[in-house]
Amino acid sequence: MNEVQWSTRALRQVRKLPDSDRRQISEAVADLENMPNCQQVIALQNHRYGYRRRVGKYRILFDWDSIVRIVSIEEVRKRNEHTY
Repeated sequence: MNEVQWSTRALRQVRKLPDSDRRQISEAVADLENMPNCQQVIALQNHRYGYRRRVGKYRILFDWDSIVRIVSIEEVRKRNEHTY
């Protein structure tokens, strides 16, 4: 299992979301403890962060260190033309 760590920025972004969306994102992040055996996770190329997970209209952008087994949640953003 991986340890999940949240950046201050990601926590601030999640707090602004409606409760239903926040709950869905929390469940998806909890599933990231099982990385790399997660669905809807894509490795990003030429991007600031290594991976993204799709949760409805939101994207969880994160890095994963497979050696240390840490998933670092960096941002939670609504999907639009500025997300990537």
